[in-house]
Amino acid sequence: MRSLPAADPGTPDARSPFRYLRWVARKQAGSLLVGITYAIVWWLAMALVPVTMGKGIDAIRARDMSALITWGAALFGLGVVQAVTGTLRHRMAVYNWLNAAYRTVQVTVRQSTRLGATLPKRMSTGEVVSIGNSDIAHIGNAMDILLRGIGAIVAIVVVTIIMIGTSLPLGLTVLIGVPLMTVAVAPLLRPLHRRQHAYRDLQGDLSTRAADIVAGLRVLRGIGGEQVFADRYTAESQKVRHAGVRVASAESTLEGAQILLPGLLIAGVTWLAATFAIRDQITIGQLVSFYGYAAFLIAPLRTLTEAADKLTKGHVAARRVIRILDLEPEVQGGSGESGGGLLRDVASGVAVRPGVFTAVVAAVPEEGIAIADRLGRYSDGDVDFGDVPLDTLPIAEVRRRILVADNDAKLFAGVLRDELDITGQASAQDIADALYTACAEDIVDALPDGLDGHVAEAGREFSGGQQQRLRLARALTADPEVLILIEPTSAVDAHSEARIADRLVKARAGRTTLVCTTSPLVLDRTDYVIYVRDGVVQAQGTHRKLLATEPAYTAVVTRGAEAGAEA
Repeated sequence: MRSLPAADPGTPDARSPFRYLRWVARKQAGSLLVGITYAIVWWLAMALVPVTMGKGIDAIRARDMSALITWGAALFGLGVVQAVTGTLRHRMAVYNWLNAAYRTVQVTVRQSTRLGATLPKRMSTGEVVSIGNSDIAHIGNAMDILLRGIGAIVAIVVVTIIMIGTSLPLGLTVLIGVPLMTVAVAPLLRPLHRRQHAYRDLQGDLSTRAADIVAGLRVLRGIGGEQVFADRYTAESQKVRHAGVRVASAESTLEGAQILLPGLLIAGVTWLAATFAIRDQITIGQLVSFYGYAAFLIAPLRTLTEAADKLTKGHVAARRVIRILDLEPEVQGGSGESGGGLLRDVASGVAVRPGVFTAVVAAVPEEGIAIADRLGRYSDGDVDFGDVPLDTLPIAEVRRRILVADNDAKLFAGVLRDELDITGQASAQDIADALYTACAEDIVDALPDGLDGHVAEAGREFSGGQQQRLRLARALTADPEVLILIEPTSAVDAHSEARIADRLVKARAGRTTLVCTTSPLVLDRTDYVIYVRDGVVQAQGTHRKLLATEPAYTAVVTRGAEAGAEA
């Protein structure tokens, strides 16, 4: 598996959405400061246009050509500054958006990799998928709006100071009106925050439902349950739609407030300025300036309410990210060392001898899977590897030396060769040998580009039996010190199963291998069989010996053979 980009090697030490957003901002502080600088200059260039126009109008009334040329040139210069800084500001806004969004992708993917088998047990697929679908956009928007938001605040302050310097009542009107508008908008944010949170949760649940239906579509069609699940999906999607309408209702109210409240303030400022102009308390040029300020203030005030909306959405999105970052792996590693040897699960009594091809037959399949998980350190347990407890070894070393391959393992999109050789260290012959052992050569031969062919998401172009054989080939290509296979031939026909069993025993000769299965075709070719019932070893020996001496074992194997024949 290739490593992730090294843009950010750390994981945020954040336990709240606000702290996470602050961490993201701190990580890209340089680009944010550059973008904020551009935004401030851009806003100020616009803010100074009304006063420049007012001065020019006063120069016309005074018939002062020199002043008119000066203020005309200043107006032209402000236009140039607006064009340049506006372009640069937008460029930095997009850069910061992408930086925040994909930084979030990186930290969540790193955390998902760190959690490993813990993640699907603690969070649904939909919750994880929704981060990449929508939450990264809202976190990116939260960083983007900081640029225009801070610039808007500076522009409002500068305009207020200019207005106070020109007319104290008008300046105070703006100075008091802006905070009042902010306070008036605040009550609209709480219901929006609540509805957005509920909508995100429902969206995640629906994504999980969709993923489950797609994954099991073939089975659903086989048992006639396709319509039932389609109806359930329809019902749940309607819940999401209604939640989305409630979010849209709150957002529309906020959008209306963004127009109404600044409009009322502008109308008041314009009326006061016109009154003062009639009384000769301000000049005509100043009246035009005040009208320009009133019109200009719509943009920064609207930006502030937009900032409140986007920061709220970013807060909701960050909460989901924090939900993943708060998780800890169920198992932790140590710093010990082991020279290998006997791999023994103390709780069940299962002992896998080095260099022996061993099978575990469990009366209840879940018991065999639980033993495999403990032996592979995917769940806690008292397991010894040689003369060293397995939990004292680093997790990375355990994963390198002990490989557990089950039928839940996924095929990822990409080139088939890379899919089989996950370490990138196997030779062409190693891959060919693994494909031969897994009887998967015909799968590669059927692809137009062979090993260079492209695998679709989850290997959906392959049948269940083909996917199982490719997963087995991938496990064999890795060539671990200890290989643990869970029902590696359950989806193939009897003829292929017999061939795979013969080849697998030969390929793993002299290396430690454990197969959890009830298939007589596989069991008859193993060196040693361990029978487990109620989570404890009941008998062990060769397959034929157990058939002759253990009726309970015979019943389990016979039942497994009948199930395989039906499949």
